[in-house]
Amino acid sequence: MTSPDSPVIEAHGLVKRFGRTLALDGLDLEVGEGQIHGFLGPNGAGKSTTIRVLLGLYRPERGQARVLGRDPWREAPAINQQVSYVAGDVALWPSLTGGQVLDALAALRGRRDRAREAELIERFDLDPSKRVRAYSKGNRQKVALVAALAAPTRLLILDEPTTGLDPLMEQVFAEEITRAASEGRTVLLSSHILAEVQRLCGAVTIVKAGRVVEQGDLAALRRLALTHVEVVGENGALAEIRDALTREGADCVITGSRLIAQVGRDRLPSALTAVGSHGVDDVVCQPASLEDLFLRHYQDAGGDQ
Repeated sequence: MTSPDSPVIEAHGLVKRFGRTLALDGLDLEVGEGQIHGFLGPNGAGKSTTIRVLLGLYRPERGQARVLGRDPWREAPAINQQVSYVAGDVALWPSLTGGQVLDALAALRGRRDRAREAELIERFDLDPSKRVRAYSKGNRQKVALVAALAAPTRLLILDEPTTGLDPLMEQVFAEEITRAASEGRTVLLSSHILAEVQRLCGAVTIVKAGRVVEQGDLAALRRLALTHVEVVGENGALAEIRDALTREGADCVITGSRLIAQVGRDRLPSALTAVGSHGVDDVVCQPASLEDLFLRHYQDAGGDQ
């Protein structure tokens, strides 16, 4: 079992191959208690393989994983009593109703909070009397989300959980995940929707080709990234500003009457002073976003590794 200061999820040096394909190449992951942790990367980056290792479905060839203080390969039944999992493409029993699926999942777990379940059914606008075969993809996701969120578990592992949900239901999902964390539950959220992760997560891990390329507190990672600066002015002035910003280590490009620069946080004050010295007051300065962090690692590779 975990101590109060132990991470809920720990993975070190995970290696997993499928034939000649190296799915995980020494991957590390750490998720703290009560944290909403974003797990990012495009298809093929290793996210789902990592999650299956954490659930005890795959055995890594090298490396170690601990979930709630236990080895998922050897102690999966004990771990899964405390874990709620939602996949991106939920497969349910087609002949059962949504309500019967919830009954079956609760029976498998052996514990149930009917009041919370009823609240979530209403919040997600789910009709539990319909058979699964009549549900849209989004409604199948709702059944899985209701079951996962209502279950009295410590850890939520969510792999693209909002697939098929409309924007209103995505907002309900965000509110419920925030509530889960406020109640002390831990969330590992794997998603390709950067805005969703940026809105919900306090920490993030970005993976590429089975390896971690960025990991840590999201606010700290954003501070390390470049700040986006846009300046509007006359072409002659923009050329002088470009030269000044280049001397400050910024990457600059001029398009028509607009100069766009990427400036390191530590050089931002001197860069803005250089802009101001040319008498330009039409300046927009935006802090780095999660998308900036993500694209820094994927734009050159085309994002399909």
